[in-house]
Amino acid sequence: MDKATSNRTTPEGRRRVRAAQYLRMSREHQTYSIDNQKDAIRNYADIMGYDIVATYEDAGRSGLKLGGRPGLQRLLADVESGRADFETIVVYDVSRWGRFQNIDESASYEYRCHMAGVRIEFCAEQFLNDGSIGSDVLKAIKRSMAAEHSRMLSQKTFIGQARLIRLGFRQGGKPGLGLRRQIIDHSGRPKLILSEHEQKSVHTDRTILVPGPAEEVATVRWIFRQFVKTHMTELEMARLLNKRGVLTDLGRPWKRETARSVLTNEKYVGTNVWNRRSRKLKAKAVSNPPEQWVRAEGAFEPIVDRRLFDRAQAIHRKLYSHLRVSNDEVLAALKKVLARHGALSSSIIDAAPDCPKASLYHHRFGSLLKAYELIGYQPPKNWQFITSRERLASLRTQAIGDLLAAIGCVGGKATYDREADLLRVNDEFTVAVEIARCRASDHGYPFWSMDTQGQSVADIFTLIRMRPGDLVIRDYFIAPASEIVGKSQLAANNGAQLDSYLFSTLDPLVKLSARASAEILWCG
Repeated sequence: MDKATSNRTTPEGRRRVRAAQYLRMSREHQTYSIDNQKDAIRNYADIMGYDIVATYEDAGRSGLKLGGRPGLQRLLADVESGRADFETIVVYDVSRWGRFQNIDESASYEYRCHMAGVRIEFCAEQFLNDGSIGSDVLKAIKRSMAAEHSRMLSQKTFIGQARLIRLGFRQGGKPGLGLRRQIIDHSGRPKLILSEHEQKSVHTDRTILVPGPAEEVATVRWIFRQFVKTHMTELEMARLLNKRGVLTDLGRPWKRETARSVLTNEKYVGTNVWNRRSRKLKAKAVSNPPEQWVRAEGAFEPIVDRRLFDRAQAIHRKLYSHLRVSNDEVLAALKKVLARHGALSSSIIDAAPDCPKASLYHHRFGSLLKAYELIGYQPPKNWQFITSRERLASLRTQAIGDLLAAIGCVGGKATYDREADLLRVNDEFTVAVEIARCRASDHGYPFWSMDTQGQSVADIFTLIRMRPGDLVIRDYFIAPASEIVGKSQLAANNGAQLDSYLFSTLDPLVKLSARASAEILWCG
């Protein structure tokens, strides 16, 4: 909008104010439809003499966290960078700004806007957001009510889901190898079998698990029989399955974790188990103790004999008994390793035959540093950086190995050139794989640095982006090397062109290996 337009006045002679509108609608609250919010804000703007010059929208987004809300993130970035060409943000009400469980978090985002010279107004609230004591008190109450609404909804949802589990119905998740999801109607009559990406469409229908294709069922039974017969480890089982050319239910090579998920899952003997892990109100996922699990035995038709399953569980418990030892015992093992080597690191711990893996200490105590403190060990000052670097290097190596195995499973040919640090696929194109820590800018926004020097020799550049804390992979940036020339970092949002190269897995590279040319990936 040009300068003449920005200097418009109301009929009463007041200067018209340039304003932006922020809109949000979660799936649970269709009452607050985007169109309804727009209508209310438009009427408010007409009365107040505002010109809505920008719109930030988060449709179908939860209000519990800032993450996953690109509209609000972009709004904050524009305001704090000085790109915002408006002085007011109009929001329908306090709950549309967010249902943050810590009301101080909601206030902090509003404060950031205020410090940048942009105020926030709630057009449907019965108070002016003018900084007075009365408005601040009412706003705090409204924020608490918005947070409490989410907590109550979460509790009601949990109770309802637990009831359905006890009745034998499936509540989300992949069925797993050898099983399929089947819809039954309200009277219990079976309907169709759901394919991988299908969902039930009738609200009163329910989902159960039924035996899948005969060859998958046979594979599951073979896994249990082989495990009971040989007592092999999960990693050995995964390698054997990959050698036999068997893929998981997701069409991927086997890993230690996928072998464990089959060997220890009671759904194969017909037991419905739920709430092993939970992630309430967008908080960090946690593992729940067995007494909090919701169970229903005999819910599904079993595909593994109960006696065979029980024998497998006994063997598994014996093989991995070190995972069930007490905190005092794992700390005592750590002290022995320290006494032998005089120092500790992830690589030293993982190489010790009489000590649990470093990942167990992180899981038990929150971090290796905490475990070190408990045994009185003071690591070097650069310990955290070195440990993080070792962990990231290990993750990168594992990702490259998984990619090589996956390409081989679909009939492709891939090799890793250690000297050039490149993957060569089908002797047709090369892939560079890098990994990046998640860092925070001065304003608290995440970014990932890229070392693109020398990547021009590769055809495709892949960046593994970590989540905050650098323990979990966030996503994969897979792009032609020509697209990242001159770029040194990626942000959470990089524009439509670059964000189109973000993927949740490395599958695009696997699929590409079966095609004739690397250029096909970037066409259409």
